[in-house]
Amino acid sequence: MTIGSARLRLTLPEIKKKVAGLVPKGIDYEVDLEAGSIAIITDQPNAFAVRSDNLTVRIAKSIKRRIVVRPHPGMLSSETEVHDAVNRIMPPEAEIRNIWLDPALSEVILECDDPASAVGPKGSNVISLREEIGWLVKVVRAPARESRTQHDIRRYRKEMADERRSLMRKFGTRIYRPQRPGEPWVRVSALGSYREVGRAMHLVTTNESKVLVDVGAKPTNNQNEVQPFFAAPELLPLDNLDAVVITHAHVDHIGMLPVLFRYGYRGPVYCTPPTRDLMTLLQIDYLKVSQAEGREPPYSKADIQECIKHVVDVNWGDKTDIAPDVKMTLENAGHILGSSSVYMQIGEGKSEHRLLFSGDIKYEKSWLFDAATVRFPKVDTLVIESTYGGPQSIQPTRQQASQELQDLVIDTLNRNGKIFCPVFAVGRSQEVMLALDELFKSGRVSPVTVWLDGMITEASAIHSSHADFLNRGLRKKMLKGGEENPFNSSWFKQVDSRELRESILLDPNPCIVLATSGMMTGGPIIEYLKHWAPDAGNTLCFVGYQASGTLGRRLQEGHSHVPLMDGGQTYMVNVSCNMVVIDGFSGHSDRNQLMDYVSALSPTPRKIICHHGDPQTCNAFRMGLRERFKVQTYAPANLETLRLA
Repeated sequence: MTIGSARLRLTLPEIKKKVAGLVPKGIDYEVDLEAGSIAIITDQPNAFAVRSDNLTVRIAKSIKRRIVVRPHPGMLSSETEVHDAVNRIMPPEAEIRNIWLDPALSEVILECDDPASAVGPKGSNVISLREEIGWLVKVVRAPARESRTQHDIRRYRKEMADERRSLMRKFGTRIYRPQRPGEPWVRVSALGSYREVGRAMHLVTTNESKVLVDVGAKPTNNQNEVQPFFAAPELLPLDNLDAVVITHAHVDHIGMLPVLFRYGYRGPVYCTPPTRDLMTLLQIDYLKVSQAEGREPPYSKADIQECIKHVVDVNWGDKTDIAPDVKMTLENAGHILGSSSVYMQIGEGKSEHRLLFSGDIKYEKSWLFDAATVRFPKVDTLVIESTYGGPQSIQPTRQQASQELQDLVIDTLNRNGKIFCPVFAVGRSQEVMLALDELFKSGRVSPVTVWLDGMITEASAIHSSHADFLNRGLRKKMLKGGEENPFNSSWFKQVDSRELRESILLDPNPCIVLATSGMMTGGPIIEYLKHWAPDAGNTLCFVGYQASGTLGRRLQEGHSHVPLMDGGQTYMVNVSCNMVVIDGFSGHSDRNQLMDYVSALSPTPRKIICHHGDPQTCNAFRMGLRERFKVQTYAPANLETLRLA
């Protein structure tokens, strides 16, 4: 529960004193810290949740902090007892699929086919279960397809429960440290993605704290440019860093986060639950690809696990303290599953500065997501992506893109050809799957097998596990299950072995392949390029952004021969196939949508900083914003620092 923003900074002793003044005598409780939340640990949790006089609400209003009520550890039944109680109390029609325990939060998660039956009339089943086992009970609908990644994360966090609980307390202690004297100020340092696409990393520094936003990798073959600027003096030492916030789980925003832990960072990482799961999936894959290509990986599996241990889950709309003088709210960015804009309220009173990082945004409802949120109370400074911010960067609508894809599919299949698409495992692949599903179900073309190669199937399973982060229409389809769920359609098949991939490559029958990586910097898509690019009857279809220096960009620029490595040998591939670019599937807003996004922020930000675009695009977008909105605009280079307040 979050009530308002703080007008006065309270120390932990002051918070405890205020709580003590509100809790009636005779109720046993302890006040603890849980990252930015105040945790009340009690063996009488019901006393804090009486509807007629909700004590939790009164405490939150008084201290102006997020309050969570946790049962005392002495109340908690054993795991065996929990399972026995669930089997006795929950009706068979609920169809309980999985029971997950999170001891760090004293929470039991029940995945079931019929949540309404599990909850019971007026919550009777959940109330009965909670009273018997002591644990907090959360009921969710079982996903249509289980995610191995999510399963492994839950298992690992359960094993590390004691350490996670200790870490949450440590994070909270750092947030509630004594106030540092001096005049307040705010700066942003550009440590990656400025005048380039890739390796996003922003450092927000105040007179009291340091917060890092995103820690990405650059999609390039130049190994000197892969990592963001970790050695920048503003960032060091890492012990002074209060928090890391992740906008979304694309490699150019999360690819180097485990490196930060390798270098010794041990603070919190704030992100949405879908971002946590997808981030882990992509980091593990980044590790595998590096090893497969004979490159020294920049981090290990242990570094990824350390990262998972330090993640603090934040849902959209939940305001939380992340530093002594910084409150943060994540809101939907419309880009990929769980993608967020980061809204920071820095300082208090007249000196407060409100800073918004747009993240990668889509200001348009898509097949997967609602349009990016623009409902913020006030924004003093906006840091905005510029990927398609150039004057000529106008994209077709989703419907136009869908029609273009359908025409391409019909034309290629009529020629008995094959279609292969480089896609990002997260976001673009699911969008294309939905468009193809709609085409095949319409009857306008006879279905063919759509092969999914890479992490696409697992990423789609994670989408199923977080249906609440999808738009309402798709969420309804997925909850109905069966053929209603487009990801379950029979024409989607997973490529799960090298032998199967080789048989697909040699099969003369027409088909469609969606394969990673999205910018053709590696991954299975290269195998399809080798075998199918020389055939003029086939089609290479681009549906996502291709950064400068990538193989995808070279092909888009019209190179008819490209060098590829095979068995340590370099050879040229003749590209005779049809090549098509369909821009409307991008998860990025075009120039018009970006302008509309800024226009929708009310009042207009006083300062706008452009990043995440090539130098010409960033500068052109900056000039366009200045001309239209008459505000200060910047397009700094990496390693520059701007004072905001």
